[in-house]
Amino acid sequence: MARRLGVSPTTVRSWERRYGIGPAERAEGRHRRWTERDVAVLEAMCRLTARGTPPAEAARLAPALAGRPVEPVTARAPDAQVRPEVRGLARAARRLDAPQVARLLHTSVERLGAVAAWTDVMTPALRAAGRRWAAGGGERYVEVEHLLSWHVSSALRRIAEPPADAGGPSVLLAAMPGEQHTLPLEAVAAALAERGLPFRAFGAALPAEALTAAVRRTGPAAVLLWSQTRATADPAPVRAVAATAWGPRGARVRPALLAAGPGWHRAARPPGTLAPRDLPGALDLLARALGS
Repeated sequence: MARRLGVSPTTVRSWERRYGIGPAERAEGRHRRWTERDVAVLEAMCRLTARGTPPAEAARLAPALAGRPVEPVTARAPDAQVRPEVRGLARAARRLDAPQVARLLHTSVERLGAVAAWTDVMTPALRAAGRRWAAGGGERYVEVEHLLSWHVSSALRRIAEPPADAGGPSVLLAAMPGEQHTLPLEAVAAALAERGLPFRAFGAALPAEALTAAVRRTGPAAVLLWSQTRATADPAPVRAVAATAWGPRGARVRPALLAAGPGWHRAARPPGTLAPRDLPGALDLLARALGS
């Protein structure tokens, strides 16, 4: 039962002991047997606690909600720094409860906006999943991280639709050659879309030649290049972009260059390259380059 719910056996026993959430019928000296109704109550308990509902209150509500979707619960202001949404999202991801993960992410984006949802909910949950994967050793928990990443990407891309082309310069977003991590880029795209700022997103591992060709063809006001690891923080493509200019002779322009992500370090960034420290900082620099 614990494996099915994605919680520890201790949690299942604790819910039964404290709140009476367990098998309706118990026979002395025999294994516990859960009916479909018992299972539905436990699943409702999991969904409620994932929404941030205190366990005692969740146990009171679960029998009435068994077998039905749980409506959003307005959580109280958290006493700790971790938002209830993060704890709920992490629990749902550990259970591989894809519908609940999708609902929680959608609610976070709708209520908080792309920037706060990424900074305060998605990133902490992804880091927690990554820590569990690292602590588990081997491939344990990697399925949790992959499921969560897929749904984070889906939630961000739902709003990352570029505004109608107004004919002016835009922002170019790309991962460095060889770089496969794109969730931060998708967060930037979603935040730009919310602000109505134009952009073109090229995703993972854009080859160096394609990157410079895209800059020449589109004439962007700014180029943001993401590197997750030092192995992909190659200064050569950045220098090539910095040397790319367009416009009439004597009045040629070049894009503002942003080297973003933990892969970059000071020695690898070409002179004049901007280094935003977080998503709000990157948005401010991009908006400034666009004159917004």
